[in-house]
Amino acid sequence: MTKKIFTTAALLSCLLVSFKASTSVEGKWKGTYKTPDGNEYPVTYNFKAESGSLAGVATFPKGTIVNGKVEGTEIKFDVPVYGSPIQHTGKYYTQADSIGMDIQLNGKTLHATLLRDNE
Repeated sequence: MTKKIFTTAALLSCLLVSFKASTSVEGKWKGTYKTPDGNEYPVTYNFKAESGSLAGVATFPKGTIVNGKVEGTEIKFDVPVYGSPIQHTGKYYTQADSIGMDIQLNGKTLHATLLRDNE
């Protein structure tokens, strides 16, 4: 009987750890920003989330993530480019394991859907 309880508890713990890992924005994400004139810019983000803060790096605009915050499923951060912060706002969709990300660039909003890169 004790063995069954221990096995059940161990399996439940593994399931909870797996669920937590899959519902986190932490990790590598890829997508493409599309401009109104039809240009496309591939992007990769490597996020590190801890206690409501978000850090990491971005490939477009290229730089280190600063002022990052995670509030529930909402994420916000800046990527400084030539001394000017590029604002990023996003929403993490747990069921689709995707992020809808918007950036403000030259007075325009660009959107990308980011998918987790498990490679």
